[in-house]
Amino acid sequence: MAIRFATVRDAVGGTQMTPHLLQTLDLPSLQNLVVEWGLPKFRAQQIRSWIVENRAESFDDMANLPKALRGQLAEKAQLWTTQIAKHTTAADGTEKLLLQLHDGGRIECVLLRDGDRRTICISSQVGCAMGCVFCASGLDGVDRNLTVGEIIEQMLRLQRLLPVGERLSHIVVMGMGEPLANIDRLLPALDFASAEDGLGISHRRITISTVGLPPAIRRLADRDSRYHLAVSLHAPDDELRNQIVPTNKKVGIQAILEAADHYFDVSGRRLTFEYVLLAELNDRPEHAHRLAKLLRGRPALLNIIPYNPVAGLPYRTPSKEAQHEFRAILENAGLTVKFRQRKGDKINAACGQLRRNTPENLVQISG
Repeated sequence: MAIRFATVRDAVGGTQMTPHLLQTLDLPSLQNLVVEWGLPKFRAQQIRSWIVENRAESFDDMANLPKALRGQLAEKAQLWTTQIAKHTTAADGTEKLLLQLHDGGRIECVLLRDGDRRTICISSQVGCAMGCVFCASGLDGVDRNLTVGEIIEQMLRLQRLLPVGERLSHIVVMGMGEPLANIDRLLPALDFASAEDGLGISHRRITISTVGLPPAIRRLADRDSRYHLAVSLHAPDDELRNQIVPTNKKVGIQAILEAADHYFDVSGRRLTFEYVLLAELNDRPEHAHRLAKLLRGRPALLNIIPYNPVAGLPYRTPSKEAQHEFRAILENAGLTVKFRQRKGDKINAACGQLRRNTPENLVQISG
């Protein structure tokens, strides 16, 4: 898919800035751009290779380009529009970047290591408007959608944390924001990630997580995107879900399930339903029985996420006993269940903990 070239002003408003090169990283658009600049078309492939394959930090790194040309490129476009405000690491190998955007906004993104897997968790919006009561990302609401270039920039910045010879293997769009509320910018970025001449990450290894926006889910299905879809339920019925996910009042679980079923019918990809387990709120045996009844017969994975505490919020992680009982009920009902392994919680990088700033007691590595 060709990405329309845009300055940051075109995308988010505000003061005119030098164009963001990552906004035009697909080869046809980049070729058009270099031709506009009066350069031979082949320069586009050289520039793209330096950014994607060689992980160039700046135009100066592009050694097979004439020095004068590198200077001209630096004047014509920006390679990075974010700054790393904080880089934190955890003992389990998780790394988190707090990125300062050009307009003062902040987002977080994460690199997770698990055996041979190198998974990145990226954000799609500055903040989140969905209002899930347990989640840090939506505490201050939403400011704006991220641009295509800003989404790709997270991928490339996280890729640069890997040593030479290691590649990203998986992407989960589970960071700040509701991905399907920014679908027009997200999908071109994921097209780059899945392209053979991009990051080369298989569609089956890219997951889009949503609280459930039926029109957008159907649009994703009809586009035949082939990405994995993860629907965050967090409750087995509308009465409880309205308390936990306020936007459910306008949608309802049944409409979400019907859209998810349509996605499965079109894509053939097994669905994932996510359920954050909150002590004494949605973790009781009766909740497990109702959840089993709701999902019975669907070829889906139920991903249970014991709550990761967020400073300032009153919710708690269920006891081990409650977790075991909840799981046993679901498995006895024939559901395929996985309990999410907690990673990065010591640096507030686990599910539901990403936000626009980080507590002061975290170690600052770079900035």
